[in-house]
Amino acid sequence: MRTAAELASYDPSDDDDMTPLARAAQHSVLVRQNLRNQPTAPRPKETRVFVVANQKGGVGKTTSTVNIAAALTQLGQRVLVIDLDPQGNASTALNVPHQQGTPSTYDVLVDGVPLADVMQDCPDAAGLQVVPATIDLAGAEIELVSVVAREGRLKKAIAAHPQVGSEADAGPERFDYVLIDCPPSLGLLTLNALVAGAEMMIPIQAEYYALEGLGQLLSTVDMVRAHLNPELAVSTILLTMFDSRTRLAHGVAADVRDHFGDQVLKTAIPRSVRVSEAPSYGQTVMTYDPASPGALSYLEAAREIATRGSLT
Repeated sequence: MRTAAELASYDPSDDDDMTPLARAAQHSVLVRQNLRNQPTAPRPKETRVFVVANQKGGVGKTTSTVNIAAALTQLGQRVLVIDLDPQGNASTALNVPHQQGTPSTYDVLVDGVPLADVMQDCPDAAGLQVVPATIDLAGAEIELVSVVAREGRLKKAIAAHPQVGSEADAGPERFDYVLIDCPPSLGLLTLNALVAGAEMMIPIQAEYYALEGLGQLLSTVDMVRAHLNPELAVSTILLTMFDSRTRLAHGVAADVRDHFGDQVLKTAIPRSVRVSEAPSYGQTVMTYDPASPGALSYLEAAREIATRGSLT
């Protein structure tokens, strides 16, 4: 038996008798060590606010939100995740309490409570904070119907946060990224996110059905841009659940890249059991199994996003 330290320092070329399990263990240890020693990404000049949305469910929207957020913190970024989905799946994956009655996005939108008063630290990722969602949020759309400027409540809350803005305005402790996880619908909650964000990330599953309804989402974005938020731009398209063994996945990827061009990240997220398992343990795949293909892909996708931001 070899310890993890011995495996990490061991040269496999010296021993052709290693079992497949031993080789896999060695690879895992080496990857984990490389993750700890990797260089950080440049911080953006000011806070980048991303809306992560897709009206079709099951495309990896929440999964991508939490894993990109955790990956960005591994690259030295300070991140705030705002859970705007009443199901609270992002809150579950980031291991923060979100039972009914917990201070949450509901209090921010309906009662005007400052974001700073409802934020929680993610226990598994330094530099990552979360505004959780509770089931109370399910009634927020009805309660907001009669509120003046109801579609701008979230934007106002984000702008008022002292850690949001440029270094000159918010200082070195500013958030580099705010990621807003939307519900799988185009209601008032998603509209609040679209008004609040400057950039939009759309996860697209590498299957044909994932492309259906995308036109409606983009039409909504155009309307928001025309009437409520002219700064909103679809800056990032992320291919998820990519199965490189199938022609369909490659065909969908080619169609998406032909249509969106450079907006599509070069990194696609593969289908991964580890990615699916992680939320059941209250973790992202970045901490659950950082050596898995899914975690490494999300890390590379986050690096692409951070690098693009540094060039603007």
